Formats: sequence, structure tokens, C-alpha cells
Amino acid sequence: MTSGVAAAASSPIAACGGGSYHEIDQHRLGSVATIHLLYNGSTNCVVTWKTNPGSASHLLATIAKQDSDGSFRDYRYDDGNYSTYAGPVKVSAANTCIDWGGGAVVSGVWNVWMSGPSHCG
Repeated sequence: MTSGVAAAASSPIAACGGGSYHEIDQHRLGSVATIHLLYNGSTNCVVTWKTNPGSASHLLATIAKQDSDGSFRDYRYDDGNYSTYAGPVKVSAANTCIDWGGGAVVSGVWNVWMSGPSHCG
């Protein structure tokens, strides 16, 4: 077990681990945050990044891959109060649909967005 606060990443790519990750999609949550979907050829990564980092607020990043029966069950998520971003959350899903999304407080209201089955190839 470690203690202390980890240094914040400088970008969504850095939060996912850098290397060969590149952004393949994104969704804005008003003017508050953007949900970023990144991919490195085998693993998808989601980060919800605040537009104006600073004071902590509620953020969510989540992702799941589609099961063989077409459902999504094993959601991975990072949900909490953060000053810069939530995530990264990752799933290996080459050639499999994913459901990705996130959330943030927008104009005083908790706003969650989910993609539905997407990026299936």
C-alpha cells in the first residue's frame, strides 16, 4: 500500500499511459468536461477531463466490452471528486463493441452520457 497523491497527467493520452494511445472519439459534457476515448490497437481507455481544472468536483469515467450474448455487464469505472480528471479506465476489446461514457455536474445537475454499443471493429 502506498500513500500520498499521484501526480496528475498532463493530457488524456498521458493519463492512459502514453505510448501508442491515440484519441478515437470524444463527447462534451456541456462546458464542464469532455469524455475522451483512446485506443492503442488492443485496449480502449476512457478519461473524463475537466475543461477548467482546479477545484474538485464529481466526475465519472466508465467502459465495458460487449459479452457474447450482446449484453454489457462488467463495467469498469472511476467515480469520485477530482480536480482534473476521472480515469483512466481500460478494457481490452479488439474486434468487440464497447459502451463508454462518463459524467460531470453541469449547471448544478449530474449529467451522465453513455455511447451505447460502438467502436465494434
